[in-house]
Amino acid sequence: MVKETTYYDILNVKPACTIDELKKSYRKLALKYHPDKNPSEGEKFKQISQAYEVLSNPEKRKIYDQGGEQAIKEGGIGGGGMSSPMDIFDMFFGGGTRKRENKSANVVHQLGVTLEELYNGAVRKLAVQKNVICDKCEGRGGKKGALEKCTKCNGTGMQTHVQQLGPAMVQRIQTVCSSCQGQGEYINPKDRCKNCHGKKVVRERKLIEAHIDKGMEDGHKITFAGEGDQEPGMEPGDIIIIIDEKEHEVFKRNGSDLIIKMELSLTEALCGFQRTIKTLDNRLLVISCIPGEVVKHQSLKCVLNEGMPQYKNPFEKGKLVVHFLVNFPSNIDETACAQLENILPPRPEFIIPDEAEEVPLCDIAPEFSRQQRYRQAYEEDDDHGGPRGVQCQTH
Repeated sequence: MVKETTYYDILNVKPACTIDELKKSYRKLALKYHPDKNPSEGEKFKQISQAYEVLSNPEKRKIYDQGGEQAIKEGGIGGGGMSSPMDIFDMFFGGGTRKRENKSANVVHQLGVTLEELYNGAVRKLAVQKNVICDKCEGRGGKKGALEKCTKCNGTGMQTHVQQLGPAMVQRIQTVCSSCQGQGEYINPKDRCKNCHGKKVVRERKLIEAHIDKGMEDGHKITFAGEGDQEPGMEPGDIIIIIDEKEHEVFKRNGSDLIIKMELSLTEALCGFQRTIKTLDNRLLVISCIPGEVVKHQSLKCVLNEGMPQYKNPFEKGKLVVHFLVNFPSNIDETACAQLENILPPRPEFIIPDEAEEVPLCDIAPEFSRQQRYRQAYEEDDDHGGPRGVQCQTH
């Protein structure tokens, strides 16, 4: 039981989620609310990053589960404050999404891919938007010689403000220069390039082909080196495509294995069956169980080399795991019980003491989950001196 779920709610996950589920949710939300795509969602991006930083660290997550956000703020995380949201983003995506020395920012996109495409391989065409150097002014932003050093920030791109906090106490705050927007340079409006409006770069639509190789996994990165944003005097960044594996209606992937659920009647489970499974490359596999080989409810069996192909080694595949669910009949004709007893193993015998009390057995109402039923019973026990129990269906 966690004290509060705010961080889990921010990342759209449950408190019992795995680290892989955390990563997948963070990746989707971070790309969606990144300041480059949503400049007005800076606070949301910060919340997402802070929630992920805490929950992705086992020690911090344990402290948060026990004491909530207050425990984190009070220093229970083992020293130090929160990291920068952009640092977390860069670390998660392998670095390089922000500007590095002599290299412009990378362009990151998420690509939804079906399990069939990851099984068979595919080629996807994508139209991406990126900055390219303006060819009209050759990246100068205006006429030759029109570029001047910003006098407001002295060419640094930053302004320093001094704030008086108290007697003999001042605070220096650095902000981006409002005159040149951090460029350190200024172009008179009448001399600005009419094509890029003095920005030196323009937006361009580029069509790229992403090759989805067999066996790629969720979160895999496809990098197009040097195809990212351009800036004057800097090496172009990269375009990075992040694979987002879509959920499949039949199969669930677990690494190189594929899992499929199969419902059986009680007759099939006891007396044998023959079923077909349609694979992700549209083949039909026949699986069978001979009469007398009992298939238990929730049991697992597998077919070797019919799972997902291995990345860069597609001729080697994982397992196809079949998860059996046996459907028991709700009622059996009393006349058939004697026949069943002759066929099935004998039932164990129990001696019932004379003083034992016989009580009726009824079904639990379906609207009560197991957790709700027992939590309610214990809460009522604590609050009212004794449990009223869980609701039972009436017939």
